[in-house]
Amino acid sequence: MLQVRDGAGETLGVLFDRYQTPLFNFYSKLTGDRALSEDLVQEVFLRILKYRQSYRPGTPFRAWIYQIARNARVDHFRRFPRQTALEPEMLPPVVPTDSAQEQQEVELLQRALGQLPEEKREILLLCRFQELKYEEIASLLGCELNTVRTRIHRALQELRKAFDQLAQGTMLKKAEAARNIPPQRGRHEV
Repeated sequence: MLQVRDGAGETLGVLFDRYQTPLFNFYSKLTGDRALSEDLVQEVFLRILKYRQSYRPGTPFRAWIYQIARNARVDHFRRFPRQTALEPEMLPPVVPTDSAQEQQEVELLQRALGQLPEEKREILLLCRFQELKYEEIASLLGCELNTVRTRIHRALQELRKAFDQLAQGTMLKKAEAARNIPPQRGRHEV
């Protein structure tokens, strides 16, 4: 980043290669909109070029880039207020797994994550999916480390509750479907 800050714009490609996918995943899980996520990622890199002089050596780069990402998202929704709510079906697809039950649990987890308020979803995405350290998140959110710990704990509790409710609903639907299946008749019945 120091080379980009000092005017070597061609090194921005290295940063793009390294951070494009994590930023896209962050946005897509947060917004549920693939096209918007792509646009916001591009906006982040435009802002990196525009505000490169604001980067200070010694500052964790990941915290700095995610602060730009958060600001880009907030600015976008100020200009274009949301017209539709996040739908669980809008979340990005999951990489197929070997186990059908495991895939179902991942889908339930994505749906539960989509039901969380945006600030709770964001903090979980930052710590669990983007793997930012709690210290980086505290710097990013402008709060104390213990506040981050508390927010993550509460967000995880709410996620667990939403997941359990969705899982219970899924089990009830399966039981109902099983009761409605007519018994199969053998070939020898008259």
